[in-house]
Amino acid sequence: MRSFILTIIFVSCIVSTNFGQKFPEISSSERIRMLQPPDGSVRMVLDTDTWNEIDDQFALVYALISPEKLKVEAVYAAPFHNKRSSGPGEGMEKSYEEILRVLEKLNRSPEGFAFRGSTAFIQDVAKPESSPAVQDLIRRAKASSPSDPLYVVAVGAVSNVANAILLDPAIIKNIVVVWLGGNGHNWPHQREFNYFQDLNASRTIFDSGVPFVQLPCTPVVTHLATTVPEMEEYVGGRGPIGDYLLQIFKEYHEDHFAWSKVLWDMAAVAYVINPAWTPSNLVHSPIVTDQYTFSFDESRHFIRMVYYVRRDDIFRDFFIKLGK
Repeated sequence: MRSFILTIIFVSCIVSTNFGQKFPEISSSERIRMLQPPDGSVRMVLDTDTWNEIDDQFALVYALISPEKLKVEAVYAAPFHNKRSSGPGEGMEKSYEEILRVLEKLNRSPEGFAFRGSTAFIQDVAKPESSPAVQDLIRRAKASSPSDPLYVVAVGAVSNVANAILLDPAIIKNIVVVWLGGNGHNWPHQREFNYFQDLNASRTIFDSGVPFVQLPCTPVVTHLATTVPEMEEYVGGRGPIGDYLLQIFKEYHEDHFAWSKVLWDMAAVAYVINPAWTPSNLVHSPIVTDQYTFSFDESRHFIRMVYYVRRDDIFRDFFIKLGK
């Protein structure tokens, strides 16, 4: 009787987390091939809630000063809601404005490059929201192929990417999503900022079968921390953008004594620059529950999960490039 009850509970959990969307089938061998860590130049777009805190700015700069490896085709403003915004729509708009500020300091034009994204989190997966960012992502994905995929590096709530997949599911065959979101699969909960804000978007990414690389926040990317003295030594004085990054870093916290800050989003960019700095494994995609936890079923498709970040290698690369 006890085993029967446990089986019923497990099946019920699976049913409750499957919202019935139909996505194209990708064979296991093709998915595993697309999930091989990138080697050589990478075409990518960056999806970022840039005004949420300060790590997004570092990630955006890191991507743009790495042309030897990355061809950044577009940057999308993602929604967020915390004390810095009155709601996801304002969060997206403030993120877009911050993208423009960063691009200006890098002498980079936003025309045809920076796009506004979703104004709300996904309430109904049957009614995905279109936006300039979503339409641009769909267009670029359609122009890509399984042999030359577009890397979609997302470092906020994954609403824009999920909306694009829901509007045009066929694009999952031509993209690889790299997302900094959620916690480790052994962590007791998934109440992580990027993950819990838009649960339907998170579920879409894990359920759709899109080739997907997850960088868990706790306890993995938590290693990517730095300090004010290090920022003053290697970031300040490196042009207008270096001074700006140092300014927002120091302003983020009043007391700098024995204080460090995790620059989370840089890890997702580091994965596509040099996957050796973010070691990873293939694992079965977990099931997103309504309780902000994961359930597990080893018959599910594979995703790639990063299990460690080489903090020193990533910051060394960033400091050297910024210094140039």
